[in-house]
Amino acid sequence: MGTTYTRRQPAYYDVEDRDDLYVTRMPSSARRYKPYETIDDPLVLKNQNTSSIQRRRSNGNTTTRTQGVYTTRQPGGAASSAVRPSRTVDVRRDDRDNMPRRRPRRLLPTVIVGMIVAVVLLFGLTSLVSWWQGFQQDMTYGYPRTAQIDAVVGHNDSKDHPTHFLFINLHGHIQVIEIPGGDTSKTRIFNGPILDGSGQDLIPVTGNVVNQQGKINLIVHVGSQDFLFINDGKMFHPR
Repeated sequence: MGTTYTRRQPAYYDVEDRDDLYVTRMPSSARRYKPYETIDDPLVLKNQNTSSIQRRRSNGNTTTRTQGVYTTRQPGGAASSAVRPSRTVDVRRDDRDNMPRRRPRRLLPTVIVGMIVAVVLLFGLTSLVSWWQGFQQDMTYGYPRTAQIDAVVGHNDSKDHPTHFLFINLHGHIQVIEIPGGDTSKTRIFNGPILDGSGQDLIPVTGNVVNQQGKINLIVHVGSQDFLFINDGKMFHPR
């Protein structure tokens, strides 16, 4: 019987056949479970509901990156969280959205109200001034507007018995009453100008005497106008 010889040779292993040398990707269906003790942790629950948003603007485009964390609960009572992969959404915005929006104009109503208030105040102030002037004139001249003076004009008068003058605005008719030497029996009345228009009866009328070239003449003041009466030695005549 023949003898059989067996020759042993060293075995060579191919390194590429070893799976433990490669980094394998976890299957997308795998779930990561959280430990039981972190289920009721408020800080963990708060972080699970937090999503981060990053924005990048380039050439008028807006890119939004959103990463969400979702929590699930297993039938056994254990909670698990799965990380949702990042999702990129490209949104094209109109160029008009990049322009600053104009706020509603509220200045115009304010200006209008201010103008109305200014007009009312101006009208009220004007009315108040007119009323005050009329009140002062009523207290000074009465109605009808009347003024009086005493002066020595050479018409049977003297310093002891001066001539008395009354100036009256009687419904727009200016009248001057002269009482020489205070003797009412010698009273003279001469008419002055006639005033036309509304409110002319409220214009005050006054008078005074002046020495002009040796003659005592009479000047009647009606508002801002002056009327001269010449003295002939016996009576006055309008100039």
